[in-house]
Amino acid sequence: MTDDPERILRSSPDESPWRPPAALSPALDPSGSTTYLVLVCFVATLGGLLFGYDTAVIAGAIDYLQEHFQLSPAMKGWMASSALAGCALGAALAGVLSDHLGRKKVLILCAILFVISAIGTAVPKTQWEFVIYRALGGLGVGAASMTSPMYIAEISPARIRGRMVSLNQLAIVFGMLAVYFVNYAIARSGDDAWNVTTGWRWMFGSETLPALALLVLLFTVPESPRWLIKRGRVDEARQVLTRVSGDAWAQAEAASIQEAMRHERESIWQLLAPGMRVALWIGVVLAILQQITGINVFLYFAPTIFSRIAGTNMDVALLQTIVVGAVNVTFTVLAIWSVDRWGRKPLMISGYAGMALSLFGLGLAAYLDRTELWVLLFILAYIASFAVSVGPVTWVILSEIFPTKIRGRAMAIATVLLWVANFVISQTFPMLDASPFLQAHFRHAFPFFLYGGFSVVAIVFVWLSVPETKGRTLEEIERWWQRGAAG
Repeated sequence: MTDDPERILRSSPDESPWRPPAALSPALDPSGSTTYLVLVCFVATLGGLLFGYDTAVIAGAIDYLQEHFQLSPAMKGWMASSALAGCALGAALAGVLSDHLGRKKVLILCAILFVISAIGTAVPKTQWEFVIYRALGGLGVGAASMTSPMYIAEISPARIRGRMVSLNQLAIVFGMLAVYFVNYAIARSGDDAWNVTTGWRWMFGSETLPALALLVLLFTVPESPRWLIKRGRVDEARQVLTRVSGDAWAQAEAASIQEAMRHERESIWQLLAPGMRVALWIGVVLAILQQITGINVFLYFAPTIFSRIAGTNMDVALLQTIVVGAVNVTFTVLAIWSVDRWGRKPLMISGYAGMALSLFGLGLAAYLDRTELWVLLFILAYIASFAVSVGPVTWVILSEIFPTKIRGRAMAIATVLLWVANFVISQTFPMLDASPFLQAHFRHAFPFFLYGGFSVVAIVFVWLSVPETKGRTLEEIERWWQRGAAG
């Protein structure tokens, strides 16, 4: 018995137990409906859209909140990151709930939390009321962040699973772009005094409409077929799989899922078994690296960065934030096209390399007090590098590498730590940026040099430890880990 990651992860393709059986070949069955699959996944991705909308709405409101509530740098960080504490708890609870109640019911619960949070954050009288409702929204974001991609991965055929899961990331960044436009439109509706007292309330309240749309549409989609088989509802699962890719594929896929589950022990401790603990290690580290390389600093604090570092006024800063969101969406579309063609690992390595170069360039521009144009260009290059690779591919890998029976709880561990890392970065950025000591020695550059260093660490980790999962069924991936443990 061994769990040597080098032996497990570097098996040659000819030795790999992942060779797909003929019954699971990706040939299209005319009785299946790709349109149906896309529509179902579209509804699930609304959870991702609300994820992006809810987390990014703070970008346009944070400076007005700071003035309205007279916040210190530490409290400004808390107001921005309070939702992330809820995200960590939501991801933790969603793992258990999605395994017991089903993926669909957890997404319905997320939609309800989004509605409550949208209304509550629009009408608080104190900063602590705001924090409570923001944290409730964070519960929904955290739960949706792992449940939406997991649901999509479990209903999609291997041939297009990467693209389908990446649609969730597209929905996330589209939600961010949408709220950037909403924030800009609201901010332009009045002067600074109006925005400080009222405008930010409309920014948060605007989330109510997409949240209600998600809640209604979720009642039209089926449950995950893998969860149905786990619960012994095989006929229902076959019906869902048949609508997706036809009867022949459905029969073979259902049989493969049942066979994989017969060899699974329904215990979280299975993740610590040889082979599986390597999968857990990879999932956890990838989740943390996605956040500590700084992405949400730019998504939550972009107007602050543009106004403080580049010296732009708030109207221009909000407009530049829209440009950031547009680049995010554009390159996420490219990622959807490439993830099942180029593979997960090459995209991750090239993406982290682009992020590292952009962060070091941005840090140098901040240190040398370069113009607004240089700051904007480096931020856009960073966002493009993240969006085409690390953003969607991390979620694709997290949705792929764990066994079906414990996928919810396993993803929860990785997702909780992702949100904890996000919280730490979001809480500390305003403090690092305002530190007199760091200002004296680095000006505004230190955080960007720090995140660039983490990006270099990420390149090394992906190169040495992450396997390629392109084109493999979830059951093949699971058997691969098990064979590595038995070797």
